Parts: sequence; C-alpha cells; structure tokens
Amino acid sequence: MAEEKSLLSDAQSRMVDIFDRIDVDDDVRHQLQQPRRIHQAAIPVRMDDGSLRVFPGWRAQYDQCRGPSKGGIRFHPDVDADEVATLSFWMMLKCAVVNLPFGGAKGGVQVDPKSLSLLELERLSRGYIRAFYDVIGPNLDIPAPDVNTNETIMGWMADEYFEITRQKVPDIITGKPLTMGGSAGRTAATGRGALYVLGAWAKRQSKRPENMTIAVQGFGNAGYHFARLAQEAGYRVVAISDSKGAIHASGGLDPEPIWRHKNQTRELKGMVYCESSVCTETDVDQISQDDLLALDVDVLVLAALESAITTGNVDRVRAGAILEIANGPVTADADKSLTSQGITVLPDVLVNAGGVIVSYLEWIQNRTGDYWPESYINQRLAEQLVGQAELCFDRAEEENIDYRVAAYLQSVERIAEAIASSGTQRYFRND
Repeated sequence: MAEEKSLLSDAQSRMVDIFDRIDVDDDVRHQLQQPRRIHQAAIPVRMDDGSLRVFPGWRAQYDQCRGPSKGGIRFHPDVDADEVATLSFWMMLKCAVVNLPFGGAKGGVQVDPKSLSLLELERLSRGYIRAFYDVIGPNLDIPAPDVNTNETIMGWMADEYFEITRQKVPDIITGKPLTMGGSAGRTAATGRGALYVLGAWAKRQSKRPENMTIAVQGFGNAGYHFARLAQEAGYRVVAISDSKGAIHASGGLDPEPIWRHKNQTRELKGMVYCESSVCTETDVDQISQDDLLALDVDVLVLAALESAITTGNVDRVRAGAILEIANGPVTADADKSLTSQGITVLPDVLVNAGGVIVSYLEWIQNRTGDYWPESYINQRLAEQLVGQAELCFDRAEEENIDYRVAAYLQSVERIAEAIASSGTQRYFRND
C-alpha cells in the first residue's frame, strides 16, 4: 500500500511539471522547496469556568521575495504545521499569479471554535497575537481572516497588536471591521472574485449564466457570497452543502433565506458559528454531501476545505467544470484524473484570489488614510482579477495546457524573476 502523501508534499508534487516547462535557475527550485519559517506557540486561554486550556498555534511564512507575506488565520480542529505550511505555499503562488507585491503566509490554531464562548474566543484571538506579534507586521507579514475567523476576530487581533506595541497600526491586519479601518467589499470579496473568474471563463466558452446549473459544496462566508451573487447574476444554484448536510432542488435554490435559516439558531451576536444546518431546510430534497459532489451540473463549486476530491471519489464527479474556491480542494492525483475525463478545473490560486486582492486594497487604504467606496473596490477587484485570469486563459489556449498549469507558470515565473534579482548561481558564475 502506497504511503499517503502529506498535504505539502501533494501540493509541491505539481511543481515538478512546472519546473520542467520553464528555464529557471536551481536556486529557485531550492528556495521554493520548503517554507522560510514556521513559528509555533502554545497559547494559554483561561476558560469561563476558571480552568486553563492550552491551544497549539502556528504562523508559516513561505517566501517573501516579492514583498511582505500575506495570509489568513484559521481556527479549526485539524490545523497543524503541515496544513499551515501548505496554505502559505498556495498563498505565495496566489499573490504572484494576480501580481500582488506579497509573499505567502498562513496561520492557524488547533481548536474547535464552536465549543468556545465569545469571551473565550476573544481571549484565544488576543493570545494568538501575543504569541506571534514579533514575527508579523505591516511591512513583514500581514494576517487576515480564514476558515472560522471573521472581521470581529481580526478586530480583536488588531486591537491586541495596538496594546502590545502602543501604536495604532491599522495595516497590520486586513479583513477588519469598517470602524477599525477595514475595507468596503472585503467580506464578499472571495465569493465575488470567484464569480468574476467563472464569468470570464463562461464568456470564452459562449456559455450564458441562465443556462448553467451550479452545485456549491461549502456554505461558509465564501460559499454563501458566491452562491448569492451567482443567483443574482442569473445562474441556477441547484444544490448547497455544509458540514452537516446537503440540499438539492432542480428548479433552483435561493441562497439568502437558506443563509438566514442556517444562522438563526445560534447567531452569537453576529458571529457565524451555527448549530443549524442547510439540511434542515424544507421544500427541498435532502441529500448527502457525497451525493452533491456527484451531481450532473455545469459547475461544481468546491468552497469547503482542502482534499474534497481525491482518488477515492473522483470517478463520481459528473460536473462539466469545477470551480475551486477552497484552497487545495482537489488532490494532485485526482486532478490528473479530472483532466483525463475532460473536466475543466478553474484553479484555487486564481479563483479565490479576490479576498487577497481586496486585502491588498485595504492595506493600501490603511497606509494612505484614503478610504474608497465599495463600488470602486469592486471595480478594482474586477480589473485586477479578470485581467490576470485572461492572461492565464490565453496561455492555456496557446500552449494547450490546463488552467492550473497556466496559472502556476504565470506565478512561478514572477517569483523566479524576483529571486533572480538578488543573484543566482548563473549570475555569480557569470554563465
């Protein structure tokens, strides 16, 4: 039986083909083999009952050759060093593919946030910053929200950084509340950006939204905003799933009331941790999460966690195309199988870049003190993301390669150019 790959090994296995296709110095290959730094800390939290729990936390910084590193912080029971290192690797590629002046980073805490009270959650959030404040900064490494974190948590973290450093530094963290220097449009940016990429691809394929069906796996922030905006644009969203169940209606679903119902049982004063599930909706068919992945739809949207499609279930996929909003939702081996089946995959490093693009715009606004309306933010997002997506699509067509390879080539070439600017073996040997 073959040994199971680590998440990072699986992600990096795709780089072999990329390096074989472009002429880069060995320095680039060596530098991108592993993260520059992985910081780990034990984060003590005093619980409401007086007991003390200690949660393991990490901050990985993969590469900073193009600028300060950028990446979210997730709270999840499965977070570990391998996961945050892999996510920082994808962030590095993502920032480069859409031509942002950032490197890649990621952070996380191994915790089930749904088991914490709001006060415990705040203590954990502030504890994370106390553990890592000296390795982050607006010119070094800029955190943002990720799975199970949101603008409220980012606000607590930004405030804790202020308390420690005795400086108001709004550009230390993005995805903050508007009242603390957050950007208009940031909350919906990942889902909106994914829709922009889908729309650009559909237009090339002469496909009209009203003739396309969509199934959405994952109904968190990104999945909800994508589904809502897709329905408004005319697409027919026929299925939605979350961690507890899935629903299907061939005539289409309205994401807005489903989202409200999902959150009504345990709203937690604006937080998004819920006990209810999309599977409690009425007037729809309840299906399993696995059955959603096998629906015969035009587009299967993967907006949950990594490794949703593996060699174990890839043969069940019947969608015409896959839109990767989550990070790494398709393993490398499953990706090859999808390609052989003729299923188009619009890759995560391009599709979900809307969040980091608007985070970049928030960072700029924080540094200049000039804040922009949401209409302008969305315009900048569309220009940046669609423009870079079109470059990937053009390359894929011209070189007869899939979109992931085209995106990786676009990214790695830019990273390689930055590394070469500091000197490589060829330079020092005068080759």
